[in-house]
Amino acid sequence: MRRTATVVAGFLSLAVWCGAADPAGAGTIQGTVRLAGSPVEVKKLKVTVDQAVCGTTKDAEDIVVSPDMGLRHVVVSLVTPPPDAKWSMAPAAQMDQKQCVFIPRVIVVPVGGTVEFLNNDRLLHNLHSASTDNPPFNRTQPKARTISIGFRRPEIVRIDCDLHPWMRAWVVVAEHPYYAVTNERGEFALENVPPGSYTLQVWHESLGTLRKDVTVTDGVSPVTVEMRGK
Repeated sequence: MRRTATVVAGFLSLAVWCGAADPAGAGTIQGTVRLAGSPVEVKKLKVTVDQAVCGTTKDAEDIVVSPDMGLRHVVVSLVTPPPDAKWSMAPAAQMDQKQCVFIPRVIVVPVGGTVEFLNNDRLLHNLHSASTDNPPFNRTQPKARTISIGFRRPEIVRIDCDLHPWMRAWVVVAEHPYYAVTNERGEFALENVPPGSYTLQVWHESLGTLRKDVTVTDGVSPVTVEMRGK
């Protein structure tokens, strides 16, 4: 029970933000996404500009795993959500830039939602999106300036900084609230899911997308997903 409480507490803010209903008999899909295969050696990226703020190297964040191979920054969602699944009114999400890294690297916002991009570094950044269904943007951002961007259509939007080419982040624009992003141990939780059979969609920026079936009952429905390197 203590382990369950810890994982669910880690995703409490997401559940409140979603405002998902609490139907009778609803359960929680509680799971872990793991990287299959051999342990991954952390790659070091060389920093060639603004070293006084950014440092001289950065750990690559495209594949981040825990000691037991839990995979971080994976987006898990229901392919077909319950018919009454709707977003509640949500505050703007925030993505910061600290020591030339986007924090968090992956964020979920509802369709029609807003992301406030912050810059806590004492240097100039820029926000450059790669999108198809949402209007692209390319904005310079001095220190302490907040730039708010609205996202109107469902899409996974890549965000880069052209001034610091190792910087990358992702905005996942979601149609319904049954989304979660794995934590540093590869854990996730989708709460208030009515009983039934569902398919999970599992997305990772480097490893691609896969699907896994899960059956939800009253209580906790555990699931483990394995992704393989390319």
